Amino acid sequence: MLFSAIKRKVRRLARRASNWTTIAGLTLRGNTIKKDSRLKNCKNPVLMIYGFGATQRTLSILETRLKNAGYTTFSLNLGGFFGTFNTSSVEESAKYIKTKIEKLYKKFNIQGRLNIIGHSKGGLIGQYYIKCLDGAKRVRTFITIGSPHNGTPWAFAASLTPLVLVCKSLKQMSPYNSFVNNLKQKKFPAHIKVYSIYSKDDTVCPFPMAVLEEAENVKNVEVFGVTHSEMLIKKIVFNSIIHALQDKMPESWEKVSRKNYEEYLNRKKFSKKLFNKLPAFL
Repeated sequence: MLFSAIKRKVRRLARRASNWTTIAGLTLRGNTIKKDSRLKNCKNPVLMIYGFGATQRTLSILETRLKNAGYTTFSLNLGGFFGTFNTSSVEESAKYIKTKIEKLYKKFNIQGRLNIIGHSKGGLIGQYYIKCLDGAKRVRTFITIGSPHNGTPWAFAASLTPLVLVCKSLKQMSPYNSFVNNLKQKKFPAHIKVYSIYSKDDTVCPFPMAVLEEAENVKNVEVFGVTHSEMLIKKIVFNSIIHALQDKMPESWEKVSRKNYEEYLNRKKFSKKLFNKLPAFL
């Protein structure tokens, strides 16, 4: 039995190493992509926003699956370090997206409201576009996958290094940073369906850093056994995105996610009590 458990563990690690290699290979191929979105008069446009350190090519597997499912997907080159890797500030990237979206709607006479899928930092960019740049008038559905809505400790650690000099968004993604907190205080418009997809196996954006404050139109959805980079290639994540785009999340998924949300609220209450006691203790 022990030997079987070890074999399963080795196979799991081998699959994850293979998946990571796939994503790394796609990322290093950069932002040069074939433009075949067919946006003219489109009724179901899907904007894909990649994360920190990634490129447009990183999204290609998920984008292909969505195209095969009948959605018209497209992404934008967000530049950054070496003109690549999405290292600019969240505000800068969101403003660029706003300008490009308005031009694309006018140029291609796009008919449908926009669906946005943001991976990791891409979720923060999409959120800022919706909440702070009047993007809500364009958006129907907003889906984030592994996005640090409450910051991520890795960004905090990286912000203490020289990387912060060329990567403006690192501080913004740190837990309890004023940028993240201010963004959370703003509510999503009621007409937009919002889903945050996360995994407890995600160590880059660990639970509950990807959890949003729930509302009637805002839901959190857990997927199992998926790491941060695997969010872009695992079928279970693709299936959850399709459910979200159709606003028909399975009840069994919602039940598990509600339980996790209650855990998140309890952690939040505990942290608040601890924080309030610190001044007296010191």
